[in-house]
Amino acid sequence: MPELPEVECVVRQLRRLIAGKNIVHARLIRPGLAPDNPPRQFADWLRNTSIESVGRRGKHILINLSNQRTLITHLRMTGRFSYLDESADDPAHTHAILLFDDGKKLVFDDQRHFGMMMVVRSKDLNEVRHLANLGPEPFSEEFSVEYLHQVLGRSSRQIKLVLLDQTRVVGLGNIYASEALHRAGINPTIPANKISKRRIEPLHREIVAVLGEAIANDAQFDSESGDLDTSYGRYETVSKVYDREGQPCLNCGTQIRRITQGARSTYYCPRCQAR
Repeated sequence: MPELPEVECVVRQLRRLIAGKNIVHARLIRPGLAPDNPPRQFADWLRNTSIESVGRRGKHILINLSNQRTLITHLRMTGRFSYLDESADDPAHTHAILLFDDGKKLVFDDQRHFGMMMVVRSKDLNEVRHLANLGPEPFSEEFSVEYLHQVLGRSSRQIKLVLLDQTRVVGLGNIYASEALHRAGINPTIPANKISKRRIEPLHREIVAVLGEAIANDAQFDSESGDLDTSYGRYETVSKVYDREGQPCLNCGTQIRRITQGARSTYYCPRCQAR
């Protein structure tokens, strides 16, 4: 599933491509994509509006419209946007289409049908169930060392699992949680409330740093295919442990190990991250 850096990269591409454009038609092809909006309502709330801005909240993409509504999208596992000429063939698993007045269209396709869309009144964004309980953004002032210390101190769960909890830290996923813990020298299995504040300070710093570095390596929009990049290509430029099982740690040479936490793979160095 795309993590915060991948979603941020999609947001930046969308902002560059569709901000200011006028939507003349919208079509919901698979109703299950937007279960809170019947197909006719979905089309009516998007048609004859312009796109004022594109942003995100955690891993949710927010397309803000001139009619005071917002289109929320979560890519989940295989969701993808394509920006195409109106006459171009739609991808095989197209679920929704926005048609613009300049002959272009934005297509959402999703092979595994896990993606989500929802059109809501912009003033109600903070009350939407998908957004209401999200934790602070890692780059916000609210996400401070003191905040992280308080959050971790209230949980006896393994530190890696707490970091993946979107109600605690929004946008942080499996890849970058593993990387931040490795950089901070913290074993992923230690109970969160056993981490001292002295060790939380470097963890906070590395969470912000690894996400920022991944975003800085934003892949460019592929103008030939029309696909907006949602790949994990950026993590490779910051990765020291993820997906490197059996390979030597780049810091000490010890073999990287893989364990399972919450049905997800965690990679760590048993020496650099000793308990």
